[in-house]
Amino acid sequence: MSGVWLAALSGLIGGGTLLVGAGVAWFVAIPQRVVAGIMAVGAGVLISTLAFELVEEAADVGGLVPTTAGFLGGAILYIVADQLVSRSGRKASAARASGPASSGRTPSHSIVARRAGGAAAGAGVVIAIGALIDGIPESLVMGLSVLQGGISIPIVAAIAISNIPEGLGSTAALKRGGASGRFVTLLWGGIALITVAAAVAGYLLFQSASPNLVALITTVAAGGLLAMVCNTMIPEAFAEQRALTGLWATLGFLGAFLLHELA
Repeated sequence: MSGVWLAALSGLIGGGTLLVGAGVAWFVAIPQRVVAGIMAVGAGVLISTLAFELVEEAADVGGLVPTTAGFLGGAILYIVADQLVSRSGRKASAARASGPASSGRTPSHSIVARRAGGAAAGAGVVIAIGALIDGIPESLVMGLSVLQGGISIPIVAAIAISNIPEGLGSTAALKRGGASGRFVTLLWGGIALITVAAAVAGYLLFQSASPNLVALITTVAAGGLLAMVCNTMIPEAFAEQRALTGLWATLGFLGAFLLHELA
């Protein structure tokens, strides 16, 4: 199999599990505590992946300067996108609530329910944006790994595993917020296709890339990943799991670490 097809396969496996998680959340009535537990495990997997597969290797290959710049840049990029989406979601929710309320025909509990639905949909979109922000550099890294000797099983497996709770948690929130099946399908299908294209681009465009550029691309993924985990996945998980959140995240981290060490 040629390198292009190996890169595409890496992106398909890594990004395809977003659709798996989304499909499960849409068609199966999963209790919210279970969703939260899976998200906590996924948070641990993601933290382990960025620590051992992304940041550490980027520092070894490209040095501390591009690693630091990429890591901070990825975090800032995610936080800005998070704030923009959250602000838009709050404005839309307020507009929906204020209109009926001013007419006096909508009971207060309905307003609360609509606001809760808007908040859930907003959280779902934020997770999806996080998946896109870190998914593109991750996919580029998967394409780069093909240049270095073929598909990197630890990286692809860790990304695939961590994408399941992202797709699941986001879709569960979008479903609670009243999003349509068409919107969810287009959202995750589009993100999955972008990850495949990014993996192929990583193989084709960076065959002669400098180690510094590789480190920068890799750590942009890591910075966005960590910001998304802290801002969205862990708070969502803790809201339901409370004390068990730390345990599930630890198990996810340990599983990804063992995969890294044994591969």
